[in-house]
Amino acid sequence: MIENNQVLLLFLKQLQKIPYLASKNLYLVAQYFLDLKDQDVEQFCNILKSLKQNTEKCTICFVWKEVNKDCSYCVSHKRNKDIICVVETWRDLIAIEKTGAYQGQYHVLGGAICPLDGISPQDLTINQLINRINHDCKEVILALNQTPEGEATASYIASKIKNDAIKVSCVARGLPVGSVLESMDRLTVSKALSERRPF
Repeated sequence: MIENNQVLLLFLKQLQKIPYLASKNLYLVAQYFLDLKDQDVEQFCNILKSLKQNTEKCTICFVWKEVNKDCSYCVSHKRNKDIICVVETWRDLIAIEKTGAYQGQYHVLGGAICPLDGISPQDLTINQLINRINHDCKEVILALNQTPEGEATASYIASKIKNDAIKVSCVARGLPVGSVLESMDRLTVSKALSERRPF
């Protein structure tokens, strides 16, 4: 009986703390780790520890990067520095990058405004975004998820951009309402990005 195995119960409780891990998959994940060879478990733990110690957020765009290394998105000479694409999470950034249709800069907000969950504009990197937008920036693309929270966040950001010379656009409505960028196929994301319209 599982109830008699305190170590296993403790492990399952830790797995339950992982967001997005469906409860129906809890035992499958536990079984995966139980079946791993000792050296594979040790390797997994070492990589996880190394990840935590050697990964940090870029202080400019807030995507994850290696500690003491430049952010590849911010320093690349191949990327257009006149355009900033604003996304909620780094997963959304990856979804856009996979399309190969965008070669500008990024800004990761870290989520969306959601008063019900206690997330206010101050909890996101909106102030840092506004500070980034200067005379060199010509366009801000609000590539936020088309959810009530994403729409509210986009409206809030647009209201904070005071420079009329800066074009504010959003991804085309080809993305289904209520959809999440990371779950969309590459063609859909690419099409929505290329057919962006004024916000």
